[in-house]
Amino acid sequence: MTGTQHLLLLAVLVLQARCQQKPQVSMSPTLNHTFSGDLFVLSCDTGSTGSKVKWIINGKDQERTDSGFWKIGVAAPNHSGAYQCESNGQTSDIFHINILDYLPSASLTIRTGQPVVRRGGSVVLQLDNEDGVQGWKCWAYTGGPKVERYRLRVKNDSVSVSFQPNKLDVAETIFWCNNAQQRSNQVTVRTSEKAVSLEMYPLPAVVGESLTLRCLAWGTDQISQTVFYKDNAVIEKSVRPTYKISNVTESAKGKYKCDAKFTFRDYTAGPPYQEMSDDQDVFVQVPPMKAVLSINIGMSCSCTSCPSDSSYRWYHTKDGSHWELLDSSQEFMMPKASGAYACRAVWKTGRSFLSNAYSYTPRIKLILIVVVTVLAMLILAAVAVYLWYSKRDTTGPIYEDMPLRTRDKDGDGYELIQKGAKREAEYDMLHPEVPGKQETEGQYEALKKEKMTEGEYHTLGMEGATVGEGGYEALKKEGMKEGVYHTLGVEGAVGGEGGYEALKKEGMKEGEYHTLGVEGAVGGEGGYEALKKEGMKEGVYHTLGVEGAVGGE
Repeated sequence: MTGTQHLLLLAVLVLQARCQQKPQVSMSPTLNHTFSGDLFVLSCDTGSTGSKVKWIINGKDQERTDSGFWKIGVAAPNHSGAYQCESNGQTSDIFHINILDYLPSASLTIRTGQPVVRRGGSVVLQLDNEDGVQGWKCWAYTGGPKVERYRLRVKNDSVSVSFQPNKLDVAETIFWCNNAQQRSNQVTVRTSEKAVSLEMYPLPAVVGESLTLRCLAWGTDQISQTVFYKDNAVIEKSVRPTYKISNVTESAKGKYKCDAKFTFRDYTAGPPYQEMSDDQDVFVQVPPMKAVLSINIGMSCSCTSCPSDSSYRWYHTKDGSHWELLDSSQEFMMPKASGAYACRAVWKTGRSFLSNAYSYTPRIKLILIVVVTVLAMLILAAVAVYLWYSKRDTTGPIYEDMPLRTRDKDGDGYELIQKGAKREAEYDMLHPEVPGKQETEGQYEALKKEKMTEGEYHTLGMEGATVGEGGYEALKKEGMKEGVYHTLGVEGAVGGEGGYEALKKEGMKEGEYHTLGVEGAVGGEGGYEALKKEGMKEGVYHTLGVEGAVGGE
């Protein structure tokens, strides 16, 4: 056999060996522990392209036999088992998977951003671990053979740290963090090039909990109409951009998307924009190990399915938005401050799901709330009764006639108004209408526009009075002298006596005002006396006299 023949035979043997190479099963991303809710992909490496692959799980053939990948979107305990793949008549070795039915010891969340971002965008992630984050590392899996590592800037004794990944250009990126023995949950961030996206909680939905899906339009919140789809079937049309599932069941899993009509703030005319989002997978998981909070004298925490070496941690919240860790690791605890309480079991590699919440109100505070409520109700009832009684009798007099009396000091004080006096020198007050009441002398007559002449205002006369007597005299522009104003006369008054005297600018002395006289008075008697600045004493003012009074009395 020649050398050339030997080389050809060697090449054939190598090719045959490659064709007969046993396939291998691998997991991406590679995880030191696999928890409920994790997302991972199993690959079958056959050594050749285009080979058909059959999957075998726990010794049973699966229906999917045409793909070299097996994706598990949300891990559950029933996914635990032995995995094999078969290609070209060769079967791989067994790859064991054990799904832990509890939560990892650390928590990874999206601090800033959305679970679905624009292509080339990013988010800010935050790692929290109650035992500290010193020595932790974070990773990103984008579907390739390698994973990307992120360095964390951790301060001493810090229990939280944030980091921002590079620009996201692939359809799906899986983030997680770990140290030598522990790890966090995963966070999956997806990208989209469309103007509309479906936002959902970055962790799998939990059976028995609620789930809210939100339709977002980049750059605006002015969405006028949304249509939600599940597996390409319409499930809701609404003017709201959200769709809520109050009680999640396993049937809620599927592919969801939304169609939105929206406008921008500078929109002026024309039809609104409309676009459909990409499909997003909604995964549903059965609740993992969950602690139970019970009430007796105090509060106690228990978890029958948790490891025997578990300890307990207590949490408190006042507003329901953030749980604050309390300084207690005992199974029993007495509540102190008002608010909601919850607990969980923790051990070396994991922790239970948070327990049911218990709302606590101190008894003293509860008693005060009850007392204040009762007092408020009594006050409201008293006010209502008072208003009701005050409105029952509306037929009595509204105002009564009040007489005038002068003050005792020197007869020049202000006159007081008192009830019960006779009609002499009194002010008439308003009474309710009485049937048969006649108009009294001295009432005002209506002013009629028809009888008014240009440039003249007719006066308001009293009954039986003649023109110019007992009423306002007509003011005529033509006959008025500059600086002179005619006065208001009273019944029976003569000349300037008993009425306003004409004020003449030419004859007025500086600092002096003429007075108003009363019926029957003569000169300045019985009325306001002229106030003269020169003769006034500080703090003294002359008074208004009564009918028939003489001088200042």
